[in-house]
Amino acid sequence: MTRSRRTVLSTGAVALPLALCVALAGPAHAGEQPNNSQGSNTEQSGGSDGTGIYAAARITYSGSVAEGGGRGNVVSADVNWTPPPCWYAPYLGAKDFKKKMSADIEGQMSAPGMGGHAGAALSELQRHYEDDYGWADTPGYKDYNVEKDGEGMFWAAVENPDEPDLLKRNSCNDLPFWVDNGDAPPPQYEEAITPEILAALAYQHMELPDTKVSLAPEGTTKVNLPTWAWLDKAVFDEVQATAAINAPGFALQATTTAKPVSLTLEPGTKDAETHPASGQCTINADDSIGEPYAKGKAAQTPPCGITYLRSSGNGTYDLQATITWEIAWTGTGGAGGDMPDGTFGSTQAVTVQEIQSVNR
Repeated sequence: MTRSRRTVLSTGAVALPLALCVALAGPAHAGEQPNNSQGSNTEQSGGSDGTGIYAAARITYSGSVAEGGGRGNVVSADVNWTPPPCWYAPYLGAKDFKKKMSADIEGQMSAPGMGGHAGAALSELQRHYEDDYGWADTPGYKDYNVEKDGEGMFWAAVENPDEPDLLKRNSCNDLPFWVDNGDAPPPQYEEAITPEILAALAYQHMELPDTKVSLAPEGTTKVNLPTWAWLDKAVFDEVQATAAINAPGFALQATTTAKPVSLTLEPGTKDAETHPASGQCTINADDSIGEPYAKGKAAQTPPCGITYLRSSGNGTYDLQATITWEIAWTGTGGAGGDMPDGTFGSTQAVTVQEIQSVNR
């Protein structure tokens, strides 16, 4: 056969999505699931049938990751960068895959009204896994590769549950395919999981510390009085998150590291001056930012801070303090590289009062 692996089931407009639904329905997706984390040690564990053939290979997260399985609090400074919407990962051993897939196909074929293009597509799908029916760069399988059980796994698509775009989330739409233990997936499966994909997922789940900026005066300041801002080295350390996947004959991991590099201050009002004028305070040689206020410096301009020019009246100004983190990753086999900077900010209420004078 010479037809593309992406179109072999498209014998009708209805048949393709139906057949793909059969192939990838239910718990067939390997790896990522919502509500998968438990704080700093997040596991997505697969089951086992007692033979060492895992029912699914889950991604394990550790380090500084969000609780509850959702996104972390990192915001990419590159608006065009997003985590992968989907990928392919180890799914089932041959015997387990046969049990699952054959039951799905038979169930669909016996559904009332099944026939025509949809029925033909299901028949092609069945032949692909049972009767060595292949095409182009995708070989067929004899009896679901059962004679190679334990020597490899079928891989299947994984949807990223945090991807809001349904079309992107469903873009990994190839049928499950076989990979021998110790071998890399065939090159045509560009979305097959890699250390770089794991690094991006670790980035997605990374939780940065909610560090409160030290201020002097703290909470309440005066009009035209410089307010000093700083972060000590002790509360400004780098953060790491690791994502790993382990299956029989296949194991990868990647660690994403975020290192703080600057603090940006936004006063919460136009009636203010930031120090420096850009509002961006860079990191010092000792890994701190800014300078703690000390007695006798009230009239000096702080290296990092704000001077408010107008009273906040009966309310407060929302001082936004955003830390920029430089992010890089390392992974299995010495892979690694840079990733887009991340940011995370917090808001502090600041009361600004007029300086009162007494005339005699």
